Parts: sequence; structure tokens; C-alpha cells
Amino acid sequence: MISELIPSALDGERIDRVVAMLSGCTRAEAAAAITGGMVAINGKVISKVSTKVRTDQTVDLDGDPHVDEPLPEADPSVEVRTVHVDDDVIVIDKPAGLIVHPGAGHKGTTLVNGLLALFPELADVGESHRPGIVHRLDKGTSGLMVVARNEHAYEDLVDQLSTHEVEREYEALVWGHVATGTGTIDAPIGRSRRNPLLMTISAEGRHARTHYEVVETFDHPQPMSHVLCRLETGRTHQIRVHLRSIGHPVAGDDTYGGQRPLLDLSRPFLHARRLKFTHPGTGELVEFHSPIAPDLAALLGSLSSSS
Repeated sequence: MISELIPSALDGERIDRVVAMLSGCTRAEAAAAITGGMVAINGKVISKVSTKVRTDQTVDLDGDPHVDEPLPEADPSVEVRTVHVDDDVIVIDKPAGLIVHPGAGHKGTTLVNGLLALFPELADVGESHRPGIVHRLDKGTSGLMVVARNEHAYEDLVDQLSTHEVEREYEALVWGHVATGTGTIDAPIGRSRRNPLLMTISAEGRHARTHYEVVETFDHPQPMSHVLCRLETGRTHQIRVHLRSIGHPVAGDDTYGGQRPLLDLSRPFLHARRLKFTHPGTGELVEFHSPIAPDLAALLGSLSSSS
């Protein structure tokens, strides 16, 4: 289920466009979901696709609106790097450049297609168009993800994520010297007024909190900081938006002001290095680690400080 407070960027928009944007489905699928009773505004089910939304309203989508698109199919050509596999969960180390699941902007090969080739039972777990997926990494982000292998594990992990019990730690390289060695960025994130496809700090956004720690600073070729970031919440593009908000965009991030010609970097310097959660089958705390991706490690090795 998706539940989201309408940001100012979408004030006055038709509900079918809003549903399509929030869920990644087509406008036709959004319209079918609305007429089928899957969409509510402020708790009241609606059926008119042309209904306009306001910024003080909450939209709820109960179910998967993807009905016209074919379900993802197994593709053994997609490499899936597994870190841990058992009857309940699959922990993978996602390479940069691989999209997690099909969506409105991408119909080609994804991680889900590779997962289905190795674990066909995932087709019946969670949402049909992103089976087993409980959280995502952006296309350009590498590192650890956990995938649910059965419905019990799916519901358990979704609950842990919603109550902020899952620990997710990332490595990032940012422009400039971060003034404090440790800190917390506590700022709500919502959709941009200028471009609803992007996220920004917004008083109308959803609560978001990122903790950071500076590991090392560099002076050459430009002042930069290597930081660890721990997510307390998991909003879209959270680390990238939060670090930019304090004046230190993630290096290589052309979406949020971090792409500069001084570095040979084709993606955001962001790697999910640590993942800790309660195992849905055993009830024990489990923790996994991923060494920084080779391309990012090579870039770090090319930087230097004056001292």
C-alpha cells in the first residue's frame, strides 16, 4: 500500500496523474485502479479519474495498479551477486548501473529478472511487478539489499523498514570539507515544485533523518570529504538530497549538483556498505558487509590531503 501526503508540486493535479507518478504505473493503469476502488483521498474511496488533489490531502493506493503490463520474466543473463541465501531472505550486492525492478521509466532488464531466474518462487512474494523487493537502491548506487523469499518474510521486513529497525549504512564522497566530524540532518523530503520527478527539502515533505560521520578529508584535486551515512528513514534519494542541503553534494551525482569535470566518475559516489536487521525466520539480529566497489575505491586512492 502507498500512502502519501500531496506535496505543493502536485497541488491541483488530476488524481490519475498523481497515482501514476507515485506508483510508476501508466495513466491507463492508474485510471483502472481508481475506477476499481483502489484509491482513496483522506480515507474516502474515489472513482472519478479527473478528481483534483490538494496539498492538504493524503492519497492511499491499496494494491498493485500494474494490470496492463506483462509481469517480469526470468532472465538468467542478469548477474545476481548473492551474499547470503536461506529459506527466508536473499542478501545481494547490487552493482552500479543495474535497475532494481521494472517501472514506468524502464521496461528492460532489471535485478528482478535475474532474481526470478535463480529463485522462481519470488513470483508469488509481495507485489507482482517487483516480487520480493522490500527496499531499493538507485540505479547508480552499489551495495547491499535484502530480498524477501516468502510472504511472511516480506511482511516482516516491510514492517521493520517502516518502524526504522533496519540499519543501513552507506559510504559517500562529497564535495567540500564537512565542518563537523559527526552530525544529523533532520529535514523533511518531498517532491520538487519545479520538477515533481526530483526530491527536495520541503516543509510539506515526509520526515527524514540521516546521521553522518566524516572518515577522511582531502584537498587534491579539490576539497572533498569521505563520509559514512546511516539512514534512520528511507526516503527517495534521501542521502543525496540531505547532503546537498548542507552544501556538500555527493560527487558524481548529476541530478543533485555533484557532477563536476575534475573527477572521472560516471555515477554518484554512493555504496551501501552495511545492512543489519532481525531475521524474519529466526528472530536473530543479522549483519552483512560489502567492501566498497572497485571503481569507488580506485577514485579514493587517487585523492590526497595536504598534511
